[in-house]
Amino acid sequence: MGSVSAQFSVTVRVELDARHEPLGKLTAAIAESGGGLQSVDLVPGAGGEGRRVREFTIDARDPDHWEQILRAIGSTRGAKVLGYSDRTFAMHRGGKIEVTCKYPLRTRDDLSMAYTPGVARVCTQIASDRNEAFEYTIKKNTVAVVSDGSAVLGLGDIGPEAAMPVMEGKAMLFKEFGGVDAFPICLSTQDPEKIIETVRLIAPTFGGINLEDISAPRCFEIEDRLRNELDIPVFHDDQHGTAVVMMAALFNSLKIVDKRLEDLRVVIVGLGAAGIACTKMMLAGGVRDIVGCDRRGAVSTTRDDYGSGGMTPIKRWFAEISNPDRLTGGPNEVLEGADLFIGLSGPGLVRAESLGRMNKNAIVFAMANPTPEVMPESAEPYVRIMATGRSDYPNQINNVLCFPGIFRGALDAGAPRITEEMKLAAAKGIAEVVDQNDLAEDYIIPSVFNREVAPAVAAAVVREARDAGLARISAETGTFRAVART
Repeated sequence: MGSVSAQFSVTVRVELDARHEPLGKLTAAIAESGGGLQSVDLVPGAGGEGRRVREFTIDARDPDHWEQILRAIGSTRGAKVLGYSDRTFAMHRGGKIEVTCKYPLRTRDDLSMAYTPGVARVCTQIASDRNEAFEYTIKKNTVAVVSDGSAVLGLGDIGPEAAMPVMEGKAMLFKEFGGVDAFPICLSTQDPEKIIETVRLIAPTFGGINLEDISAPRCFEIEDRLRNELDIPVFHDDQHGTAVVMMAALFNSLKIVDKRLEDLRVVIVGLGAAGIACTKMMLAGGVRDIVGCDRRGAVSTTRDDYGSGGMTPIKRWFAEISNPDRLTGGPNEVLEGADLFIGLSGPGLVRAESLGRMNKNAIVFAMANPTPEVMPESAEPYVRIMATGRSDYPNQINNVLCFPGIFRGALDAGAPRITEEMKLAAAKGIAEVVDQNDLAEDYIIPSVFNREVAPAVAAAVVREARDAGLARISAETGTFRAVART
């Protein structure tokens, strides 16, 4: 039996006998049915003579649990259930984001400046130098969240319409944590050429492109092509956001276990978009010994599908840069002597006892959601540091720690792209938010609600962009200038 969760929260409207209001009995009945009572509110003016209406906000385990809770309320003498609503669906009704005006339109003067005839002056300015769009349009602070709905969360290929609630949520996170205006663009195609062409055509409107929930291996080609063809940052968050936050957690973990990146032996399970990005980031940071496993086990140049050409180009690259000892077998077999395990695959793929064959002070990042490769309770006897992708355990590795700040920094710098060095700078920025005095096995990464994270990441990205000569917005004047593409 699972625990109650806000994702299954309901609001129940109940009419009560005002003379003998059974409020105490109701709260007891809700508790006995396993519901998590969050609040009770009086509905002013509702109810007839001698009656009053209250709304109960209750967290449940799942929709079936709602029926138990409603029966418990309805069976209480003096209480009548008038109706209930699913709070999660209510939040999504009509969408979760909207466009608002920054300036009121109350007078003719307001209209003449915001629209005709005054707007023509601004249009003419931009026509003479298109870079002025970064100064005088929403381009300066707006990101497109682009998806084809082919690899959504744990849901898979659900299509563009069904992907919209996730992309809207992403836009909310951009705004809430980074102050970035973002808009969901869900495309009715999975053809890489059509996606690339569509993004290229809409790019003049936006200051950055966040690719989201596009399945591998198509996502690699789409991102690479767009990065080369556009003069604004293109960032596939499923790849690089995960890698940046993982790297931040690793930086802080190594401070606790007193190991160096160069000395680590790493086992990574799951070689999709996130797994490849994590590999590239670790290599950039100095890790030398990585063994990766897919559904067929350890990847290497000695595996038959490498010789037969059955591997995808990206997996062939991985085989060539990894597994120096040409190990064979699955995750449980190749864990012996490893310092770090990274899971980006599926539930329960690693036996807890296999972790006991890792080196002393083992680090485990089991990030499959909602069920990790190995549960923290099972892993605890064998590992020093444990992290997951879940919010109900310590050390949650969550992309929201990365993408609002990394885009905030890229936009503030006017950077034409996000480089590997900027990603490493972002990872260090996240890690440094954890004060050295607070650093502990169960606190290697900041909370997703820590408001210091996005500004710290943004500042680190801006510094790196300026050091690399990629900042097109002057630190002194705030004006935009072109930089040569390399």
